[in-house]
This record gives sequence, C-alpha cells and structure tokens, in this order.
Amino acid sequence: MWSAGPARRVPDGGRPGALRPGFHLNRGMRVGLYGGSFNPAHEGHAHVAETAKRRLGLDQVIWLVSPQNPLKGRHETADLAERMAGARALAKDPGMIVTDVETRLGSAYTIDTVRALKARFPGVKFVWIMGADSLASFHRWRGWTQIMREVPVAIVSRPWISLKSRFSPAAQRFARYRLPSTAALRLADTRPPAWIFLFGRFNFQSSTALRERLKRLRP
Repeated sequence: MWSAGPARRVPDGGRPGALRPGFHLNRGMRVGLYGGSFNPAHEGHAHVAETAKRRLGLDQVIWLVSPQNPLKGRHETADLAERMAGARALAKDPGMIVTDVETRLGSAYTIDTVRALKARFPGVKFVWIMGADSLASFHRWRGWTQIMREVPVAIVSRPWISLKSRFSPAAQRFARYRLPSTAALRLADTRPPAWIFLFGRFNFQSSTALRERLKRLRP
C-alpha cells in the first residue's frame, strides 16, 4: 500500500466497471480504506480499524492486504494467503471486509488503488486509515502528497510513536488541513486535503514484535 508518483498510469482496473473487487459498495456510503502488509495481522490492527469505524461513523472498513511492501524485502513478508487469513481472523466486527484487491489490480501502490476504487465506486465517500506509526514514515511513500489530495485521511494513535508522528514531515506539510478530533464524524464528507488525529487507548501489539517472537520460538 505504498504510493506511486503523479506520472504513474492507473492500472486498467481503474476504468469504471473494469475492476471486480469481490465486494459491493453503494453510492453515498462512508468507507474506510485500511492498507498494509498485515505481516502478521494483530490486535493493534483491529484496534485501528475498529476505532476509525466507530469514531468516523463509517459504514465499512476495507482491509487492503498488499501483495508486497516496496519498503521491505520479500524474504521479510509472509505468503499473501497466510496474511489474508490472519486479517480475516481479526476483522470480525460487522462492516469489516478483507480483500486482495491490490493483487487483482496488479498494483503495489496506494495511489493506484485509491484511484481505481474511486473510479469503480463513484459517489462512495472514501477515507484512508492508518496508525500513527505509518504517519511517521508516510513521507517515504512515493507520491504521498497525491494520496492526501485524493481522499481524507484518519490517523489513529499508536504507542511510542504518536508524538513523533504528529511532528513528521507529512503532518507538518499538511498542518493547515488538520481538523480537530471533534470533527471526526464529518471527515468523510470533507473535501481533501483533510486529515484528523484520533486519540484513544493504546494497543501495544506490533507486527515487528510478533515476527521476532516467532523467530525465537522456531527450533
């Protein structure tokens, strides 16, 4: 789920009607797009998705399980089917959808995915969702400024990184477009760029820690 620059061509799936994502969205729905490797998925991911759905008043949250994180080596990433299964085990709340639509699109970049879904579902009010740890490194995503201008963005607080993320290059670049947390319910209706930082209880699980624990348990 990492973005391409403005010169990239949107995949063929970006043409209205060309993409068959395996789910349906109705015009006017408020839908969160929650992308990542989920390598592996954990309770912290579920906390971010559930917090955003509740606080933003979303109808659906779509977990976009990426084929491969361009910022990491393939040897660091588990098989897609394994990561999909892990995400499905956690996305149990009503309104949660887990999909491999990026693989269907042939897209490894967020900007392509967002534009394709907007073309496929005109009239749907999309919001990009991420944890504060992703905001801290968001400026490393190719074309991150285009994402901010395509859809409103919701950031959910995460332990240890929340303060750093609020002073990240992305947060500073788009500081004047930040909305107060009291505006959460109108974020999906706000013309981008617009973003919000949602504070809440911390969930201390992380994919990195889980991978390290699994390594230690292996014979």
